[in-house]
Amino acid sequence: MPSTVTEKRPPAAERVYDHVKRAVLERRYEGGTLLTEGELAEAVGVSRTPVREALLKLEVEGLLRLYPKKGALVLPVSAQEIADVVETRLLVEEHAVRKAVPASPYLIDRLAELLDQQRAQVAAGELAEAAATDRCFHAEIVRSGNNAILSRVYDQMRDRQLRMGVVVMQAHPDRTAKTLAEHEEILDALRAGDVEAAVAVVRRHVSRVRDLARGEER
Repeated sequence: MPSTVTEKRPPAAERVYDHVKRAVLERRYEGGTLLTEGELAEAVGVSRTPVREALLKLEVEGLLRLYPKKGALVLPVSAQEIADVVETRLLVEEHAVRKAVPASPYLIDRLAELLDQQRAQVAAGELAEAAATDRCFHAEIVRSGNNAILSRVYDQMRDRQLRMGVVVMQAHPDRTAKTLAEHEEILDALRAGDVEAAVAVVRRHVSRVRDLARGEER
């Protein structure tokens, strides 16, 4: 008699963590929303104990603030957070794009692939997915410098970048075409080996994210 293989489900706390984090990053749980343990336990189909464990982890990551006997507040994207993320991105990405020249064939092909993927996601209205691909585009350039410490610093901003990216894309749908055009400019500059052009586009591109996100805050 053939044996049946049962696929193991992730632990309950992990399922709650993934559910809440994805909803926060995609803005299905907006900043200012109060989440209760009971509602989350029912939504995911678990008891309250793993819900508490997941919420504590998300508080440490800066996405929620816990209030005993009330629930967890989804923290809005603050003006200070936007400023801090953009300042760090400019420092890391301008340095990284300088190191990326001359660009390897792998980097050029990978960036072209991600750009095509982002175009398709934007056309399909998949804004959360497009924001994730946008972040991958920039992360590939940072990783190409082979500086593990710098890559780790950049990766630590991943969730904040994704959340800001969705904020901007949802608030400014007309911006997506400009984003794609600027990614193409970065790719063209790397293909041409033009360091200064690549740095100028990165500086303009990242700074505009700050300005748009601040507009959303107002």
